[in-house]
Amino acid sequence: MEYQEHLRKDKKFAPLLEDANHSIKKRKNTPIRLMASIISQQLSTKVAAIIFSRFLDLFDGKEPSCAQVLECTNDELRSIGLSQSKVNYIQNVAQFFLEHDLTDKQLYAMEPDAIIEMLTQIKGVGKWTVQMLMLFSLGQKDVFAVDDLGIQQAMIRLYKIKYETKKELHAKMLTISSKWTPYRSYACLHLWQWKDQGAI
Repeated sequence: MEYQEHLRKDKKFAPLLEDANHSIKKRKNTPIRLMASIISQQLSTKVAAIIFSRFLDLFDGKEPSCAQVLECTNDELRSIGLSQSKVNYIQNVAQFFLEHDLTDKQLYAMEPDAIIEMLTQIKGVGKWTVQMLMLFSLGQKDVFAVDDLGIQQAMIRLYKIKYETKKELHAKMLTISSKWTPYRSYACLHLWQWKDQGAI
């Protein structure tokens, strides 16, 4: 694959490419993808999947519209295991998408920085959450999640990065990752996989 040829130029990264090919695809219903990301914050993958399944059960197992989400009461959303803050954030997402009449098609066509600038206006949605949306739902191939703990741990180990402050770590990570452009999203996927396989 083209991205592998490019990333293989980084000799330290090259061994990570031997296990699997990754693909990056566009997914529909962006606001629900964003809500799913909020639901999963600070939860294990397993627990997050259970709560998201309960969320869908509120709508007969189907992905709801933003209007349907707003029709749910706080008690209904709390009953599936969400904190009040997450309930508020999910409602904020639904309200924002309705107010701005924002569609998947519009987001697919936007530049990365513009997507981050727009969606981080929503209270409860930070840069990392938007980057995950860009990578896993909007089909963006050059996302680099410098704040992601898993990416940090993997790069510290792989490149033996020495640092004294987070700012210094971020600077070194960004310098290393610059050579991966325009395929940094794929690099992130391989770093997470390497970490999950017990390399760390």
